[in-house]
Amino acid sequence: MKGTLTWSALLSVACGELDCAADGWGRLSNRADAARDRIDQQILTGLRETQEGEAADAALDRLRRLARNLQYSYTETGLVRTALNSLAHEVRTHQKSVREALEEAESLRFTVHPDGSVSYPEKEGLVAGKPLPGGKTPVGRGFPDLMASSATLTAPNPHAATAQDIADRIARAVALAADADMRYASILRELKAEDSLDVPDSTWTDAAADMASVRDAARAYLNDHIPYRASAAERKEWWSNLPPELRDEYLATYPDIIGNLDGIPALVRDAANRDSLQLLIGKLAGAEGGEAAEKLEALRLIDQQLHAPLKPGDPPMYLLGIGDEGNGRAIVAYGNPDASKNVAAYVPGLDTGLDAKFATNDLKRARDTAIGARYHNPSSAAIAWLGYDAPQSYDGWSSLAVAGSDRADKGGDVFSHFMDGISTTNQDGDPHLTAIGHSYGSRTVGSAARETGGIPGVSDIVLVGSPGVGVERAEELGLGREHVFVGAAENDPVTKLPSKGRMISGVAGFQFMRNELWFGRDPASAEFGARRFQVDEGPELISSQGFAAAHSNYFSPERDAVSAGNIALIVAGRSEKIRSQGYR
Repeated sequence: MKGTLTWSALLSVACGELDCAADGWGRLSNRADAARDRIDQQILTGLRETQEGEAADAALDRLRRLARNLQYSYTETGLVRTALNSLAHEVRTHQKSVREALEEAESLRFTVHPDGSVSYPEKEGLVAGKPLPGGKTPVGRGFPDLMASSATLTAPNPHAATAQDIADRIARAVALAADADMRYASILRELKAEDSLDVPDSTWTDAAADMASVRDAARAYLNDHIPYRASAAERKEWWSNLPPELRDEYLATYPDIIGNLDGIPALVRDAANRDSLQLLIGKLAGAEGGEAAEKLEALRLIDQQLHAPLKPGDPPMYLLGIGDEGNGRAIVAYGNPDASKNVAAYVPGLDTGLDAKFATNDLKRARDTAIGARYHNPSSAAIAWLGYDAPQSYDGWSSLAVAGSDRADKGGDVFSHFMDGISTTNQDGDPHLTAIGHSYGSRTVGSAARETGGIPGVSDIVLVGSPGVGVERAEELGLGREHVFVGAAENDPVTKLPSKGRMISGVAGFQFMRNELWFGRDPASAEFGARRFQVDEGPELISSQGFAAAHSNYFSPERDAVSAGNIALIVAGRSEKIRSQGYR
């Protein structure tokens, strides 16, 4: 729209042409996405399986670079599509306002002039023996103040006020359309690629800025329709009812929102979060030391694992959540949780954050659990869920003493919503879901389970290395006691963390109450009443494996095969085969 915009010029804008242009950019975006998928899923896999040597390695590097370029192209062209569609949406809204004003003017026999002023006829009634005279308003005010114009206030004809309102509505619609035109022109000018065949982290930083601009402009077009406060079932229905073109736009413009929205299918969340991952890497690129650098290292490790070739028997990875808020967020599934009969979600505990340790150790725990469960039932998946801020220790295990239950309660609420989403999108008619809590994560699982109805969809709960879960008996976790399982190594100090202040006086001073831990009854005790399964006693507090290694071995087939095997059986729905251990 060039020059001074008039209401007639606004009505002549062909929004259909904007739609066609947006569709063209959308097709380009989809082609880039399809080409990237073909490289990742077919060409790279085939090359790894059939070729080796320096030439093959060089080809793999170039293909990865091409896939990264295509991913960037997918994001940027998708943003162009959304910007054009959002512009068309805004222009149509303002055109509608003008048409409604014109229709009202016509019904009242007013005349709207090319400059936006409005003439109105005389009105029946007598002033000094004559009918109330007609007149003409000034040009409308796009954003009028609270006071009407002096002409309107002094005109005896009541048509004057109505005519001025029509003129103001037309002027306002024209002004808003002109503003939209300038905003989107500026945004589209910035949506351009660097003159390079490479896509470094800095380019993704620019892409994040581009996305923020488009999102701000497209708020009424897309963001306002996202069901933030809806249930998982309502979100699933919302997504399934969206036209394919709108789904593509949400994925391109709001990958971080769609990727972390419980109730959205796993494959969709994975696709969205893989794009969010690149944007986060770009955002944190250049960080020197501190928390940002730790998160950046973890993001790059996760990215490497997502693109690593699968070995025989390896379950595929799905990125169900990613973010840098708080201590960081990452939700990684091994096996498709929507297509699996058995799905476990593992909640880590003390000291867990988005860092290299999580990206290696905690993800390995979920991966080992998935592999173990799939041995008994191939339709099994396991998830590492870092969806909350676990306590961080800077002074050893005493951090638990100051952690309290606040983080567990907040995390438990988020975990419940996540499991509701997993239950909602699962395609099995009768899925078997398991919640696994380790260390402080067991307290988080306990908090979720204490709510009315328990954890949505969950059939079994596994607690390992637990300092207590906030309840006194297993049946308080929303399930029958036969569905609550506990693993506690003899040399794991966290499973013996003394009760906070719950002491009784004894002959020789003070002694701790029997079977009471920091967060309530010892889950491995007879009084708690869960099913305790066998685990290795673990190394001494200080050993060649490090400090308190017994606390970290529960999931490891290499260091505690019995415990890992029992967890796998529970996850696979074969809990009748676990090896039991006596109560403390």
